[in-house]
Amino acid sequence: MTQPQPRTGYTLPAFACASAIAALNHLQNKDNNGAVSLDLIEPDKTVSIAIQQVAKINNHTALGITISDPGDNLDLTRNTPIWATVEVRENSDKNEQEQILIKGGEGIGKQINNDNKDAIYSYATKLLKHNLQPYLKPTEAIIVTIILPEGKKLAKRTSNEAFGVIEGLSLLGTSGISHPLSSPDQLNSYQQELREKAKQFDTLVFCLGENGLDLARKLGINSQQLIKTANWLGPLLVTAATEKVNSILLFGYHGKLIKLAGGIFHTHHHLADGRLEILVAHGVKMGLDNAILQQLLDCETTEEGLQLLRKIDAETNNNFTEKIYQSLVETIDKRTKLYIRKYIDFDVNIGSIVFGRNRKIIMVSETGKLLQNKLRV
Repeated sequence: MTQPQPRTGYTLPAFACASAIAALNHLQNKDNNGAVSLDLIEPDKTVSIAIQQVAKINNHTALGITISDPGDNLDLTRNTPIWATVEVRENSDKNEQEQILIKGGEGIGKQINNDNKDAIYSYATKLLKHNLQPYLKPTEAIIVTIILPEGKKLAKRTSNEAFGVIEGLSLLGTSGISHPLSSPDQLNSYQQELREKAKQFDTLVFCLGENGLDLARKLGINSQQLIKTANWLGPLLVTAATEKVNSILLFGYHGKLIKLAGGIFHTHHHLADGRLEILVAHGVKMGLDNAILQQLLDCETTEEGLQLLRKIDAETNNNFTEKIYQSLVETIDKRTKLYIRKYIDFDVNIGSIVFGRNRKIIMVSETGKLLQNKLRV
């Protein structure tokens, strides 16, 4: 029986661009007919995206709204409204490079490691300018403001803060097509890199994301031994054992790696969560009062839970944060070794390091300390 093809969806930059085109069309008294066409650039393809609403704010400004649709892929932005306002001004310099100014409004994150610039990255900027430029006369310039009304709320369900983005979501990505989180191609590329490095080294460092890679390098860990895992920890751990890697140092944001202490080895939030429950369980283990445990459970993020623990330690002259996180990293090591043994009869030495939103180390397991010293160049 033939499997049905997955329904294609698009990324946030594509919807932001469609909203902006619709707003500009409306200012120019062109009928959108319920949808606009745009060139995705990557891939080289023109697509039609539905417009939810469009309206003038005044004679020089209009608002366009689309609704995010990632297709059949899991994505927390599904059904999220994406607004774009376009304000037309005179292009006094007649400079094409200055014709289109792109800004982030409410719900677009700020890059704390980049002078609080709007988290609108190169592909989104290129996409907007490429598609809007043909609509403009040399005498016209526009200010495009992208707004995600639900961005701040949705950002709390991501690890954006670990990657230096606060107060909202990013217009990130290198393609207009929404790719599945479980893409075999992505996993295959990580596994291939792992196999190549396993031929050279008996100890590797698994980093969750670019932020982990960057911080590991800054700590003096040999960059040749770093492996980016994204959320694919489970299959990559088994691959490493299959390749007879003797030791693995797990290096990541505490809001991700904490899941391993609960036996969750695919770390994307769509597939499994339980982070606060795991934190609370280790709070119980370390003797936290019920009232504090309830406050922990009421936190929206593990980062908020960490700050609560530090606040309580400061007020009561205790060290619950240290004890709880020491318990967590030792449990991560133990659960990871057991996970590997479920699939292959080979013992891998596991250590772990977790860091916080401020990119500072929170805790290192005992094995993690030994491996960290071994890995420094």
